[in-house]
Amino acid sequence: MDFEFTNEQKMLQDTVRRFAEKEVAPLVEEMDREEKFVEDLWEKAKPTGMLGIGIPPEDGGTLSDYMSFGLMGQELAKVDAGVGVVFGAHALLCANNIARNATEEQKKKYLPLLAGGEKRGCMGLTEPGAGSDALSLKTRARREGDSYILNGTKTFISNAPDAEIALIYATTDPALGASGLCAFIVERGFPGYKVGKKLSKMGLRSSPTGEIIMEDCRVPVENLLGGVEGKGLKCMFSGLDIERFLWACTSIGIAEAAFSYALQYSKQREQFGQPIFNFQLIQDKLVTMLVEIEAAKLLTYKGLTCWDQGKFKEARMLAAQAKLYACEMTCRATAEAVHILGGYGFMKEYPVERYMRDAKVFPIGAGTSEVQKLIIANSLEIRT
Repeated sequence: MDFEFTNEQKMLQDTVRRFAEKEVAPLVEEMDREEKFVEDLWEKAKPTGMLGIGIPPEDGGTLSDYMSFGLMGQELAKVDAGVGVVFGAHALLCANNIARNATEEQKKKYLPLLAGGEKRGCMGLTEPGAGSDALSLKTRARREGDSYILNGTKTFISNAPDAEIALIYATTDPALGASGLCAFIVERGFPGYKVGKKLSKMGLRSSPTGEIIMEDCRVPVENLLGGVEGKGLKCMFSGLDIERFLWACTSIGIAEAAFSYALQYSKQREQFGQPIFNFQLIQDKLVTMLVEIEAAKLLTYKGLTCWDQGKFKEARMLAAQAKLYACEMTCRATAEAVHILGGYGFMKEYPVERYMRDAKVFPIGAGTSEVQKLIIANSLEIRT
């Protein structure tokens, strides 16, 4: 295995790192405190290519490989994971799913708008009663002439308060099961499309999250993703694999930031006449954090490499493993960082408190840790 990033990937890392440190870092405390995304960041991100990183160059985007996508998420998360989620929900959950599954007409109409950031995207899958059990979703799509009529509510949707284009999952007939599942490209201005309440969260507070309500929402037939009914499940699962890798990369970025801050603090904070770094129990915490971060990187990077090489079956299993390990790891790492800082770690003046809050959602979103374990366990049955 080649453990070296390409020159292009290193350049991307540097570009994202400089953007995060220059543009995002000064706004982090304000966005977390006021629970908002500063719109100026969207405008400043447009020329960097980050907003189009989920779209191939032939469709107006900057997608070269999915490893680069993951590295972008990791670098942003070192400064503010919420901003990474804003960009990722747009570029991956919406734009990338459209790029991989749409008809040529749909690509020509929507991808240039998403690639340049002229329109912001989101994906509506989760519902009040359908999370891990995605096939139990209640949103219905009924064909009526040259339109589909959508009715249902989506919740916990990243970018919902601001998105102009939403990729919405619905079923034409619950009795058909997976065969009835479809995805639709829905514009904010379509009749019957409403943005529900903005949700207040524990962490990732710079990432606007909310509800989408569809009441007899009229969607043109040509906006059925892929142009054929019943392709929703394939689109969903292929997108979830990539989402889980990006979720793992973001978790790694948060953990790296927590580790770096805790390490620096331990060398400056003195107790009993010496830096607390000299105490073996503090060293034990830092060493465990570092080893687990490196292990998560190797597992995640291996999976992304397989995906980029077209080894999708192997990558699918690695996506579950990487998502499970990295997302649980970041919760442990950030909790240890808070502990190393002691009382200061519990105060909002110090970033480790935010890291710990941000980390908590990662074992939940994109398929809970329990779901990842079921996926991995099913692969063990196949092996025997």
